[in-house]
Amino acid sequence: MDLTRAATFSVAPMMDWTDRHCRYLHRQMTRHALLYTEMVTAPAIVRGGARHLLAFDPAEHPVAVQLGGSDPRELAQAARICADEGYDEINLNIGCPSDRVQSGAFGAVLMKSPDLVAECAAEMIAASPVEVTVKCRIGVDDQEPQEVLPAFLETVAAAGVRRFAIHARKAWLDGLSPRQNRDVPPLDHDLAYRMKREFPQLHLSLNGGVASLDDARAHLARGMDGVMVGRAAYHNPSDILLGVDQEIFGVAGRRTPHEVVQAMLPHIDAHLAAGGRLNQVTRHMLGLFAGRPGARAWRRILSEGAHRDGAGPELVERALAAVG
Repeated sequence: MDLTRAATFSVAPMMDWTDRHCRYLHRQMTRHALLYTEMVTAPAIVRGGARHLLAFDPAEHPVAVQLGGSDPRELAQAARICADEGYDEINLNIGCPSDRVQSGAFGAVLMKSPDLVAECAAEMIAASPVEVTVKCRIGVDDQEPQEVLPAFLETVAAAGVRRFAIHARKAWLDGLSPRQNRDVPPLDHDLAYRMKREFPQLHLSLNGGVASLDDARAHLARGMDGVMVGRAAYHNPSDILLGVDQEIFGVAGRRTPHEVVQAMLPHIDAHLAAGGRLNQVTRHMLGLFAGRPGARAWRRILSEGAHRDGAGPELVERALAAVG
């Protein structure tokens, strides 16, 4: 599997969103993009009995797991476990700005500790037979990104990391909520372009403010090796993901949203048979018809009915029929 090619277009790790049902849906829409899990903390995997959070369907490949942590040995143990589970890549989170992450001394706050990040990465690389990558910010708080980011990349790359995803915003750890940190700090795409020029040996993906396939193509044309799309791919998956294979990877053919729904029905059947609930899958499907005729009826039928006891695939088929 050519992960470098897959990383030309990836769907960002998003807490509470990119679970295994979301990834399975996205995989029905693109065969080639790289998909990421939600962040899973190394302590939860190693000490917290949370290995079940690593479960995924083989259909999701190529798929990467994102780890959070700051203890090199614990991250190495978690990386080994994730590799054993069959993930294609292990990504280290150096970008999440949440209070919970800060209190654990990992996520974006580690932009202040590049030597520790390098140590963590080196231990993970030594422990894992699959590639270890890093997702970072351009800086935090009062740091100067023009100085901090190149030094960070140089230090962590020296530990053996060859692929980075750069969220082209600062994170303000004091004064902004995690939600505000996704929008309020200004984007600096030019800095990411500069990093690609200064570090041509590294594979650099740009994250932040990529809202369409036109945006993605523009960033690739400016020299970035990849683009990582977050909320746009989640809220408007048909506009973004159904065209990825053809327009980014040059592979002909695409499914319609109707075909994607039909492809999800066996997955829904299996999930319900295992004791799951319909809304655990369909909550990720609400945006499938965004901007298309019938979108409101689709959302309403699923939103009102999928959480009810006994709700099953027939509700999805009724919602699909309402789309026309």
